[in-house]
Amino acid sequence: MKKIRNVAVIAHVDHGKTTLIDALLKQTHTFRDNQKEMNVSRILDSNDQERERGITIRAKNCAIDFADTKINIIDTPGHADFSSEVERTLGMADGALLIIDAQEGPMPQTRFVLRQELKLGLKIIVVINKIDKQYARVPWVIDKTENLFLDLAQDESQLDVPIRYAIARDVKVFENMPQDFKAAADVTPLLQKIIDFIPAPAYQDDQPFKMLVASFEHDDHLGRILIGRIAQGKVSLNQKVTLISKANSLYTVEKLFVADGLGRKEMDEVFSGDIVALSGVKDAKIGDTIAQVGQTKGCLLYTSPSPRDS
Repeated sequence: MKKIRNVAVIAHVDHGKTTLIDALLKQTHTFRDNQKEMNVSRILDSNDQERERGITIRAKNCAIDFADTKINIIDTPGHADFSSEVERTLGMADGALLIIDAQEGPMPQTRFVLRQELKLGLKIIVVINKIDKQYARVPWVIDKTENLFLDLAQDESQLDVPIRYAIARDVKVFENMPQDFKAAADVTPLLQKIIDFIPAPAYQDDQPFKMLVASFEHDDHLGRILIGRIAQGKVSLNQKVTLISKANSLYTVEKLFVADGLGRKEMDEVFSGDIVALSGVKDAKIGDTIAQVGQTKGCLLYTSPSPRDS
């Protein structure tokens, strides 16, 4: 089982969040050089409405490998209309990349998502993007961002926030503000900071299985596919599980998947800390707790400090 980092990527609309995820996917050779995705922008915005409007509507996750670590990247909506989707998504993460435009600076949605991140105790890396804009004002943006953290932080430790500087469109991230935007660079400084700064999830494999349903999809063959992070324990193919909210319920896990690049890989068993998609629990809704048979108490909640602390 590889080391894991669960990272949400959050920004106000049009600050370059999806473009940065594109860069991370391409840098880590998630695709072969001749695959069509290498020449596509906004890879995760897969449905027609998202591409037409240029915004992310549904939270999605993908996974990349870097330094012998699996990084689950959770893309979230950047538009205020989808704030509930953001809140649910953050429950699957241990840390977050907060993307801020180098000209516009923090915006109202930035404040909203940062408040949620800090409430959950997530470790945050700030990425100032589009630093090559003609009217970029990076020192002003840093000052505004620091003031935002001072205003919203719940303890002093949350003020320890690393900053990276990006031109996501060009697949470049810098540890320090560059003098020459054409200087050779890639996204390694950000990937390495994710490994070093974002904590690994708590691996509680010896505890009874529990998972909070964060979202779901529908498949024509498998029916409802539930997505969430395993808070504790492990889940296996054909395992019997229950819904804590529904007394005496009994279901069989029919399929198990984890993210693998942009796709999914079938698994026989998935352990605590990882994000899983499973089918077979047809009555589950967003916010339900799926658990090992015999577990009748201890629902996981989005309002708790974090699923890993449950």
